[in-house]
Amino acid sequence: MTGRLMLLDTASLYFRAYFGVPDSVRAPDGTPVNAVRGLLDFIDRLVKDHRPEKLVACMDADWRPQWRVDLIPSYKAHRVAEEHEGAPDAEEVPDTLSPQVPVIEEVLDALGIARVGVAGYEADDVIGTFTARADGPVDIVTGDRDLYQLVDDAREIRVLYPLKGVGTLQLTDEAWLREKYGVDGGGYADLALLRGDPSDGLPGVPGVGEKTAAKLLAEFGDLAGIVAAVDDPRAKLTPTQRKRLTEAAPYLAVAPKVVRVAGDVPLPDVDTALPHTPRDPAALDALAARWGLGGSLQRLLTTLEA
Repeated sequence: MTGRLMLLDTASLYFRAYFGVPDSVRAPDGTPVNAVRGLLDFIDRLVKDHRPEKLVACMDADWRPQWRVDLIPSYKAHRVAEEHEGAPDAEEVPDTLSPQVPVIEEVLDALGIARVGVAGYEADDVIGTFTARADGPVDIVTGDRDLYQLVDDAREIRVLYPLKGVGTLQLTDEAWLREKYGVDGGGYADLALLRGDPSDGLPGVPGVGEKTAAKLLAEFGDLAGIVAAVDDPRAKLTPTQRKRLTEAAPYLAVAPKVVRVAGDVPLPDVDTALPHTPRDPAALDALAARWGLGGSLQRLLTTLEA
């Protein structure tokens, strides 16, 4: 059997590390490194507990791609800190987190952990494409429920959703999704776009919450079936539902492209094998000394060597 691939939604994890580890964790010069050390501890625990043979840290090269904004202008609009003409807008990020992101990238590179971001795409899209191409089991580690859409029992694709750090993970498979939402992995994107998501600036269909969306999908199969039912006088829709879905037709026409992760991102050719020794030991030593990475880095190195 081809080895298990673990895909990290890296920004989701370092945000959690930042808020979960006290900012009293600092480099020798006093700079906070709580997100850096917290992420290293996360990776250490994930590798110990789940033993992937391949690992990719997936990055947001563009956290708010213009092609999504063109379709739904409100997409993540409330999270824009600064607009940039001809370049990705700056996301609102805590002041002491932003400087830690380049350090995270340098440490991952020196370790030899594959790190992939692609211009014009979010980490979700990178994850979606790696998943589509995988020829073995896949564990997706993310605090973003949007990626539930990739769950596929037949292909052994599951989402590991952190509940507390990464020591307590919700193993999300299709049985869990059906119990919680009444849909399988493939139906989750339709559920999400119908109910909307304020955190992503997705309006959804007014008056259609999670339970109603699940009932509509159970009745009509998928979004296409629901849209077809609107024009079918025999379809079991209440007058209010028919009216709301009719009024939401322009949104429903574009939302699938925005909500569904891309599966055709032009990925670079990278070695996804989990490293057992650092790619650049000298650079790693310098980073460890400069940023005081101490036990967090050493524990991960010991785990990788094992």
